[in-house]
Amino acid sequence: MPDISLTTLVFLCLAAAVAGWIDAVVGGGGLLLLPALLLGLPGTGAAHVLGTNKAVAIVGTTGAAVTYVRKAPVQVGTAVRIGLAALAGSMGGAFFAAGISSEVLRPVIMVVLLAVAAFVLLKPSFGTASPSERRKVTRTRAVAAVVLVGGGIGFYDGLFGPGTGTFLVLALTAVLHLDLVSASATAKIVNVCTNAGALAMFAYQGTVLWQLAALMAVFNLAGAMIGARMALRKGSEFVRGVLLVVVFSLVAKLGFDQWA
Repeated sequence: MPDISLTTLVFLCLAAAVAGWIDAVVGGGGLLLLPALLLGLPGTGAAHVLGTNKAVAIVGTTGAAVTYVRKAPVQVGTAVRIGLAALAGSMGGAFFAAGISSEVLRPVIMVVLLAVAAFVLLKPSFGTASPSERRKVTRTRAVAAVVLVGGGIGFYDGLFGPGTGTFLVLALTAVLHLDLVSASATAKIVNVCTNAGALAMFAYQGTVLWQLAALMAVFNLAGAMIGARMALRKGSEFVRGVLLVVVFSLVAKLGFDQWA
């Protein structure tokens, strides 16, 4: 592990805690955690930063998933099927990632995110599905969730990555008519699958700073469990507000990366 000052270590641990909170509520914790690692470890190779990021994130994601499963109405079987498709999709995306320019993808993703934000703002009922609406999900929609949500977003995660958790929440809400709390819960289970696949590859390549990751993971787990409990207690309107903040923050981050 590289030499890290106490100030930097405290900064990274706090970033891990906040990222865990964001990720548990609505996804997108990597929007904070990955830049924090890049700032805190300026002389470290990108592969080690990415590997350490996954090692930290999977702990918080797993903790949030367990919290949600215990207290929220989650169809675990459906979530696992989507997760396995996402795992396969992320491996495919990672295979093609070397030949894709992120400069081409960033503007496309920003347009999609802005369209999503406008939709959420103009449709206040989005993400507040009633139990009767959730029962209307057909077999076709269930298959679409596995193929499009799991495979498609998993492919995006392996290819590019930023905002995967947020995209999962939005897609699950739209395709399966889930409320935002249930969508966040399902997204966490899917995220565990994709993170596990990525971490296995990074570990095989020896690009994980395990000691640093272990310390940051404790804070990430604490933040994630607090976030999951807050989302369960405050409901869909709270998640909706955090979702909009994360979406606009992600657009700003992608815009900065593209044009700064």
